[in-house]
Amino acid sequence: MKSDSTKNFMLLFMLALFCIGTSVPSRGQQTPAYKITLPDAIHKALRANLNVQLAESRTDESEGTRQRAMSAALLPRISAQTYANVQNRSLEALGISAPGLPFPSVVGPFSNYDARIYGQQNVLDLTAYRSFRASRSAVEAGKLDERDARDLIVRVTAALYLNAQTAASRAEAAQSRVNDSNTLLKLATDKHDAGTATGVDVLRAEVQLANEQQSLLVAQNDLKQAFLTLARNMGISPGTNFELAEPLQYRALTQPQLDVLLSEALQSRADYLSLAKQRETLLEQQRANHARYFPKVSLNGNIGELGRSIGGMTTTGIIQGQVDFTVFDRDRDGEAGQIASRIKRVDAQIADLQRSVEQDLRQALLNLDSAAQQVSVAGQGQQLARRELVLAQDRFQAGTANNVEVVTAQDELARADENYIIAVTRHVDAKCALARALGDTEKNMQQLVGN
Repeated sequence: MKSDSTKNFMLLFMLALFCIGTSVPSRGQQTPAYKITLPDAIHKALRANLNVQLAESRTDESEGTRQRAMSAALLPRISAQTYANVQNRSLEALGISAPGLPFPSVVGPFSNYDARIYGQQNVLDLTAYRSFRASRSAVEAGKLDERDARDLIVRVTAALYLNAQTAASRAEAAQSRVNDSNTLLKLATDKHDAGTATGVDVLRAEVQLANEQQSLLVAQNDLKQAFLTLARNMGISPGTNFELAEPLQYRALTQPQLDVLLSEALQSRADYLSLAKQRETLLEQQRANHARYFPKVSLNGNIGELGRSIGGMTTTGIIQGQVDFTVFDRDRDGEAGQIASRIKRVDAQIADLQRSVEQDLRQALLNLDSAAQQVSVAGQGQQLARRELVLAQDRFQAGTANNVEVVTAQDELARADENYIIAVTRHVDAKCALARALGDTEKNMQQLVGN
């Protein structure tokens, strides 16, 4: 009985160890790779990119500047002050004396208590008001700069994602060529064993397989390098196990009209709109400069309790209007010259950017049209190369030719596959460039490139 119970205990113990061993993954076991779409990659990159974070901080800084300018131009300033002192005074030093009379030269000590609230409100200050409007335009320009930084990151991320897709397609094509070479080697070996092929045919097939395996290793390493770069851009660990959810594929796109796109781009491009807001900011600064000779009207006042003792304090106060005039201010002319030169510079930048936007659109449309034609031609060449390979394999299997034709056909198919991959990559890249040229890149990228 004791032996049976010991055996049952050992069986249960071994069963528990087996369950634990099967439920806990080994250290060498990799976690399943999760699939990343292009929108996922863009979202991660926007959250992690340093340039976007810096642009956001600059926007916050300009918002603080706007609040300070609004406070100076429109909002009252209120402060409070209280004090208590004990002092004595020299009447002689103040010019108070009574020669020949017993008049003290120093009076005191005596105490003084004061608790007071001060207020100041600008009624009319065009310089401060224009400066406030300039700061408001600067905030809007900063937000547009932030959006432009985001658009640039979207474009870069899309390019890196496309690079990974291209590398994956090349690795897939290389693996397919290795499979074809294995098939050729098996066929050559079988025919050699049957006495219908020479040893040269087998050796030639082995050399072809070695070459294709070498190409596969290079393609696989390029794919890993592309994944490392993409992971770094997304702000995740380069060792993260992930896969691309969207393979490289061709999606036709109707060629849009340039005139419509140019008008849309000028209304959406964040960099162009930012320059326009910067110009608006400078114009407000110019108006503020003109207003420096205008009078400034303000109200000042205070109210509080004043007395010799805390129990004997009485309410006192004052309210006054104040008008300030600038009689001579040589600095105004220098500031006016600075602002005028900045406006001239921004105008030149706006004109140059208009030409640049049109150039970007024209290049994107030209590349889009050319790449679409290349895809069509490369697709036909790919189909012909596959037919050639099938016919060469049939001829070799039938014994009417050696496997030189098969090896040549495999090389032609490899070149056709590469041409097709390059053509599709160029077409997708042209759509990415068009999305960037149009502005609002994240939205247009989803429409033009996404599923």
